[in-house]
Amino acid sequence: MSRPPAYFVVLVGVIASVCTASAELKLPAIIGDHMVLQRDQENPIWGWTEAGSDVSVTVAGQTIASKADGQGKWTVKLPAMAASAEPTTITIKAGAEERTLSDILVGEVWVCSGQSNMGFTVDASYDADLEKATANFPNIRLISVPNVGTQELQNDFVGQWDACTPDTVGAFSGVGYFFGRQLHQTLNVPIGLIDNAWGGSAAEAWVSRGVMDTDPRFANVAEQWKNTDATYDHEKAVAAWQASADKAKAEGEPVPRAPNNLLTGNQRPGNLWAGVLNPIIGYGIRGAIWYQGESNAARAYQYDDLFALMISEWRKAWGQGDFSFYWVQLADYMAEVDQPGDSAWAELREAQTATLALPKTGQAVIYDVGEGRDIHPRDKQTVGKRLARIALAQDYGMAIAYQSPRFASMEVAGNKATLTFTDVGTGLYAFDVQEAVGFAVAGDDKVWHKAVGKVVGKDKVEVTCGAVAAPVAVRYAWANNPIANVESKDGLPLVPFRTDDWPQVTAPK
Repeated sequence: MSRPPAYFVVLVGVIASVCTASAELKLPAIIGDHMVLQRDQENPIWGWTEAGSDVSVTVAGQTIASKADGQGKWTVKLPAMAASAEPTTITIKAGAEERTLSDILVGEVWVCSGQSNMGFTVDASYDADLEKATANFPNIRLISVPNVGTQELQNDFVGQWDACTPDTVGAFSGVGYFFGRQLHQTLNVPIGLIDNAWGGSAAEAWVSRGVMDTDPRFANVAEQWKNTDATYDHEKAVAAWQASADKAKAEGEPVPRAPNNLLTGNQRPGNLWAGVLNPIIGYGIRGAIWYQGESNAARAYQYDDLFALMISEWRKAWGQGDFSFYWVQLADYMAEVDQPGDSAWAELREAQTATLALPKTGQAVIYDVGEGRDIHPRDKQTVGKRLARIALAQDYGMAIAYQSPRFASMEVAGNKATLTFTDVGTGLYAFDVQEAVGFAVAGDDKVWHKAVGKVVGKDKVEVTCGAVAAPVAVRYAWANNPIANVESKDGLPLVPFRTDDWPQVTAPK
């Protein structure tokens, strides 16, 4: 299930566009043998044939008629069907052609998207040998979208649906698989997982270029890229790199990394919207899981606006209403810090939390399972399970814990600040030691000092610091890699927070 190179995908896309001009019946890769259809809703399927041709699609004894438009595109909506572990077929007739898709299941379909921590494979996760050895789940189906960065809307990609086996699961998203496996084992229905993650991608690349260029909130991003579009010369960049590489080799120095083409990469606004999202937009889904933000941490001050815009644009384009959208908050990374202060990653986490204001969203908090030395923590099992908790509770009605505790209010009396939290489940708990670790307080001078914390009752923590006689603000886990231990008794970490609204370190000076 390795992904073909981008140049091959673009070539195939060109061939595909030529084929649609002929009478050949063509289907996109997302619609094919072994796919999973979203249960309990109408599902669009589409393809291309000779312009004006009559098209009929038959499934479960029902036939739906359509007609190809002037460009040969046709679309039908399949009737809503209940989940079924017994495979079915779909027969498509277009003019004189007929094609039958086989081994089709009906169940739950989720998109798995973001950057490298979503793309991080089962092969690279903890216990990969054991995970693959037990991955015999013929009713979990997997498909991956290759990395294509372009401003031109792509209608298809090279890929196929595969049943989950020890041979196919290794190259698939670890978070996606562990999430989907938990749903499958809990709900006992087929699961379809679509992975279109791209390592290192920026959130603005997942939004259409036209939207990014016209939204005044992101004028700085748009202006930077307009300048890059006008001036970047990849051949020149490669030539300069080659000269540096030759010089380094001659002097016995490390050779610098070859430059990526900025115009076809994963940072340019609209590139991923056009290249890896557009080919699957409209396919029937329950929702999306998302793991991204590292590439935007330096601009955390604008991420809540950008992330909310991205989710809204996806929902609008899909035409399926407010489908569920759940994300992973940034893990802990870099050197550990036991005294919260200023942090770009903390500000990015804050922006992610703020996006919960959108309907049908959820956040998996994971600063307790990262690796300081590696931006790609290998424990993807815990991440997948925490995402699955949200879906099982919000989409499937299970009465289980799924929300991390969140800050609600603060009262100050003397040198003591008493913090109250919501969503605490059966109560707050200080993991490993009695002290509630990870708090800092500041007075009017805005200087942060490590505080002593104590869980009080079910939903409160008291914090004090001998160096601060009159606290005015408190922060918790406010660091790239915080040392912090407060969680619910269900094992869900307290959401990082600050009570102040002092200037952000990522905001433009």
